[in-house]
Amino acid sequence: MDYKIGTGARCAVIGHGSWATALVRVLAENETRVGWYVRNPEVREGLRSEGRNPRYVSDTEFDVSRLALSDDLDETVRNADIVVLAVPSAYLKDFLAPLTVSLEDKFVVSAIKGIVPGDYKTVVEYMHDRYALSYKQIGIITGPSHAEEVSRGKLSYLTVVCTDPENAETLSAKIAAPYIRRTLSSDLYGVEYASILKNIYALAVGMAVGLGYGDNFLAVLISNGAMEMTRFLEESYPARRDTCASAYLGDLLVTCYSTYSRNRRLGLLVGHGCTVKSALNEMTMVAEGYFAADCIRHLNLRHRIEMPIAEMVYRVLYEGASVRRAMRELTDKLI
Repeated sequence: MDYKIGTGARCAVIGHGSWATALVRVLAENETRVGWYVRNPEVREGLRSEGRNPRYVSDTEFDVSRLALSDDLDETVRNADIVVLAVPSAYLKDFLAPLTVSLEDKFVVSAIKGIVPGDYKTVVEYMHDRYALSYKQIGIITGPSHAEEVSRGKLSYLTVVCTDPENAETLSAKIAAPYIRRTLSSDLYGVEYASILKNIYALAVGMAVGLGYGDNFLAVLISNGAMEMTRFLEESYPARRDTCASAYLGDLLVTCYSTYSRNRRLGLLVGHGCTVKSALNEMTMVAEGYFAADCIRHLNLRHRIEMPIAEMVYRVLYEGASVRRAMRELTDKLI
């Protein structure tokens, strides 16, 4: 069966965090009505009364007449043709738990850059297996992009990924804006795993900064991370892809260098001497790289790909290895 997105397809976003808020802002510039599942009552009330999300990117203003706000997941999904998932991967199961409406006639888009904890699956893989969705009816919207900049209209480049180029074109038109440049791809596997791996490397960069390593070393660490990412993608799922493109390398760079990066922030706290537990508790938003480090190591037990940076991050986060000693040992493995 072909899954074609109609140009008049109705869109809905699941989630109320910073990235969900930024995506709704973009969609609402093109659609007369955007469904928005917001289960947090404070956020829902703030949007209805003030036209702002009081908890995330609160300087973003909305024309509330364009928002179909609801705390009823079934209602939101029922009234949509395109369902955009924009919640932290750790909470995906919880957010979708109330769903009784079938997704069989929906096009599901993941805007999540993370692993479903405990399942060792990406969001695309999880939705395919759990909800019996064809890969033809699943897409991805990815960066490099931070929600804070997209929501404020700063020039950003997004990549839209679908197995069908026509669907990618149609979905791309839904997020058209003067400040958005759009690229199309069909590499569901590569783009999604790249967006997961870059979080691990951003953690490593944060650790290095926290330990006092300089820019010279960071350049080597990030370039080795890029090579490690390419090696994983090519050995686990060979395909025609250019990992120097912005959806791969660009997303890696912005996550490693940006002060908005929550994964870099988590690594920085650990590098400064915080225990992993206390660092996680101090985070106000989910750092996807924490779960990704466990999943990638689990998957790599099968592939046995050389991944010294990802292995170092795993040892520090899950095995209690000394971050200072682990980083020092890593320096001998980089080129």
